[in-house]
Amino acid sequence: MGVEFRRRGGDECMIVLEQIKLPIGHTKEELDTLVYKKLGAKKEDSIEYQVLKRSIDARKKPDIFFVYKIKIVSDLRLKKYDKRHVCIVEDRPDYSFPEKISGDIAKEKRPVVVGFGPAGMFASYLLARAGFCPIVLERGKDADTRQKDVARFWETGELNEESNVSFGEGGAGTFSDGKLNTGIGSAQGRSEEVLKILVEHGAPESILIDNKPHLGTDLLCEIVKSMRKEVIRLGGIVLFESRFKSLIIKGGEIAGCVYEDLSTGKEIDIETENICLCTGHSARDTFYDLFSNGVEMIPKDFAVGIRIIHPQKVIDDYVYGISDPGIMERKGITAGDYKLTGKARDGRGVYSFCMCPGGFVVDSSSESGGVVVNGMSYSRRDSGFANSAIVATVSGRDFGTGLFDGLEFQREMERMAFRTGNGLLPAQYYRDFADNIRSSGPGDISDRVRGRTVGADLNEILPPYISGAIKDVMPEFGRRIRGFDADDAICLGVETRTSSPVRILRGKDLMSDIPGLFPCGEGAGYAGGITSAAVDGIRVAEVVAKRIVNRI
Repeated sequence: MGVEFRRRGGDECMIVLEQIKLPIGHTKEELDTLVYKKLGAKKEDSIEYQVLKRSIDARKKPDIFFVYKIKIVSDLRLKKYDKRHVCIVEDRPDYSFPEKISGDIAKEKRPVVVGFGPAGMFASYLLARAGFCPIVLERGKDADTRQKDVARFWETGELNEESNVSFGEGGAGTFSDGKLNTGIGSAQGRSEEVLKILVEHGAPESILIDNKPHLGTDLLCEIVKSMRKEVIRLGGIVLFESRFKSLIIKGGEIAGCVYEDLSTGKEIDIETENICLCTGHSARDTFYDLFSNGVEMIPKDFAVGIRIIHPQKVIDDYVYGISDPGIMERKGITAGDYKLTGKARDGRGVYSFCMCPGGFVVDSSSESGGVVVNGMSYSRRDSGFANSAIVATVSGRDFGTGLFDGLEFQREMERMAFRTGNGLLPAQYYRDFADNIRSSGPGDISDRVRGRTVGADLNEILPPYISGAIKDVMPEFGRRIRGFDADDAICLGVETRTSSPVRILRGKDLMSDIPGLFPCGEGAGYAGGITSAAVDGIRVAEVVAKRIVNRI
């Protein structure tokens, strides 16, 4: 019996080829030939196909393969085909925003979006695209000015507390590796929609098919600017240097908010019935402001630790069995990554976090008197060095059960790092860290770090149960990745902002206990990365749009 396009219950079906495997470095012609072979087709059939997903199989390194999932576009009947690879699945329709509106009514009911990181950016983008003309409040500066402020800070230590790696257009994700893979799946097509929008605004089309897509800081800075311009073109307003201060509540519901114009110091009221609260997890003052407004929150577990740097070739050899960047480039594969998990002797979880292939450790401090590190890569991932956080889980048993005890736990560790390094990033060879010896080195590491560093002892910063847990698992990590626990691996501190220390509660309708307030994204405790935060922003935008329409 042949295989053909057909409808089942009104849903369009499509032919999909799975597990199509070819050696890295293969040609387009070789892929064509294999597709035809699996379909039992001839060249004269002129089959059109679309690559849905591409991943790497390096289980038998150094023999490495690309593995494809392919959608057949042509309408065809197959008399002979490879049943191991051909299947029929539902062809889901593209994601579409559920509510649309136009005219002056939308402008009279403008929603406010607080924060222009991934969640706020996509919430405002979808609202603007549907005609709801959002007003965006972003405490930081536009991407171009922000880049200058960050570069100045890394060079001189002159911190702008409102324009830094954490605050400004695009949020903390702008200065990151720009990973776009997520564990939330398709989310009813929203994940794919996020990638499509990014491509529309300058991202490479490869992110649509790569199993582990990423962008890098250089591309993200241009993409976020393009998305902001589109929000404005569609009738939205984006206000930079505008810090949210408080809610205006009337009759138990949102009636507006107050923000401070940081350029003038004036406080300004905005009337609105809907606020998308998309602040990041570093906006600590906002958590206190919301608490004073009676917004319900709970403390949340997170993780803290250090950043560790290795030569990228160590990781590439582990992933691919290849450590020559030239060979990798010719074969079409990029810098390798890793994900490690372990358990300390006391049962505490320890894991790698926010791994940055071919990237840099960056000073991501946002408060005077505190030091924080994070990781960042550019699109080419070609620094020659890999870095990742190695963090241990912490909970109320470690920092207390009060609402803001976790936040203050983070803050105190950051202040200790500042004091230990006299305002610079404390750095230490791994062997010295393991042996509790203050490092005089590692000297000039500007080729792998953005920010100023100084030799120090990270054991003076981390609580003993955190440093001890990391030391417990490092030998095991070294057995998995040869050289991971090398004496000259460089450790820096301190990594504290892996996730929000609080969760702003919301119901199934995505609203908080105050009707009209929609906590959203990573800062509110509902996401963990660029794509998941963007998807949460889209979900909130859908609900806000529906609420506006229903209340007109």
